[in-house]
Amino acid sequence: MAKFFSELDADLIRFISEQKVFFTASAPAEGRINLSPKGMDTFRCLDSRTVCYLDLTGSGNETSAHLNERDRMTIMFCSFSTQPLILRLYGRGEVIRPRDSRWQDYVRYFTEIPGQRQIFVLRIESVQTSCGYAVPVMEFKEERPALKKWAENKGPEGIQKYWQEKNIRSIDGLPTHLLENQG
Repeated sequence: MAKFFSELDADLIRFISEQKVFFTASAPAEGRINLSPKGMDTFRCLDSRTVCYLDLTGSGNETSAHLNERDRMTIMFCSFSTQPLILRLYGRGEVIRPRDSRWQDYVRYFTEIPGQRQIFVLRIESVQTSCGYAVPVMEFKEERPALKKWAENKGPEGIQKYWQEKNIRSIDGLPTHLLENQG
């Protein structure tokens, strides 16, 4: 049975810290809904009502485009261990880019990862837990090194070029504002 809370408690924060994968969801007024898996050591609970994650370069930049238009965002965790649980964080998301004055306020929570692109901050409005009984039990083996290696091989100039080619518009043509004010 689903339960709702206004904020995270210590047990839920601990649960989040144990998870190896999380999912983000966002949507524009018109167009595709985006649901993306995320991993690596990129998620932080800042307090009981604020979380953030370090976004890495990917094939698209949907969340950024969506949050520019509508700030609604959901983040979901689900346990793949023997203790089932699904946790959803509903709230208002914000994009913090390296050029933004508050970048240093947030990037300090993370270890630098090649290809880091932006940070998403979620101000939690509602927290939901549900049973997760149908989620399979799976064992974590390892993080994939492919994204880090890809970004290292591209180098900073190659990443900038990739962003220009692949990350300045969403798949529905919405602007991401990733490279604005950079010349």
